Amino acid sequence: MPEGHSIHRIARQFASVFAGEALRVSSPQGRFAAGAERLDGGVLTGARAHGKQLFLEFHNELVLRVHLGLYGAWSFGGDSRFQGASSIGAPRRIGERETAHDDGAASVYAGPPPPVGAVRVRLASAHGWADLRGPTACELITGAERDAIIAKLGPDPLDPGSDPGEFVARVQRKRTAVGLSLMNQEVIAGVGNVYRAEALFRGRVYPWLPGAALRDDDAAALWEDLVFLMNDGVRAGRIITTAPSHREGPAGTDSGVPVEDAHYVYKRTGLACRICGTMVAMAEMGARKLYWCPSCQAA
Repeated sequence: MPEGHSIHRIARQFASVFAGEALRVSSPQGRFAAGAERLDGGVLTGARAHGKQLFLEFHNELVLRVHLGLYGAWSFGGDSRFQGASSIGAPRRIGERETAHDDGAASVYAGPPPPVGAVRVRLASAHGWADLRGPTACELITGAERDAIIAKLGPDPLDPGSDPGEFVARVQRKRTAVGLSLMNQEVIAGVGNVYRAEALFRGRVYPWLPGAALRDDDAAALWEDLVFLMNDGVRAGRIITTAPSHREGPAGTDSGVPVEDAHYVYKRTGLACRICGTMVAMAEMGARKLYWCPSCQAA
């Protein structure tokens, strides 16, 4: 499932390419035909992400809410004004690499290509297009309903206005394991399986430590590191958590870091910990695979 940094990248891409333009909205698949009809011809006034939720806001006070889930993805294209990624979302390969936009192909733009696959929603302007496939949620809501959804979610590390103290209070309020709470979108919004494993390792936090037992400074440090890591993910378009000195391959730019060097513990079961040499372990937690170092993250 795409994590919060990918959703924020999608929101930024919509804001840069489509904001202020009247959009042609359709549902080639047909499952969103009624909603597309209500949005068709509307002007996109803003694009907002909170955690894993994307909100596309229109001038008629309607909001298109999208949650990609495990299988959803957006694909994009357009003319020379379009400089973003051509694909963001799931299913993704390890490393969360996006498909880069082909500037050469963009120099001649004759409108959107024929839909490929089950396109739930297509949005098109004079300069670009976006196709949505396979989302868990795709619905029209009001601004008030959007605000109510966000109010139920935890603070988002990618929102500069988020209060770190709110995360500390929410995670310490739980008696459940910190490893579970980091995946609870009502505790913190946008963190998925990769960021969970990597942040816990970098903070040397025992994944099964009850939230109520997490010290104030350790909780604050988790938040600060997630702010750093997720903002870096927005910039790079992929999740990289390792320091250059802890990588086996040659140092280079983020785009050049090999997949096998990008993480400390995620999907490294049975490999030596980059810090202490202990074999990285894997356990089931909350119906998801948790990766951790039994030595660096001892109870």
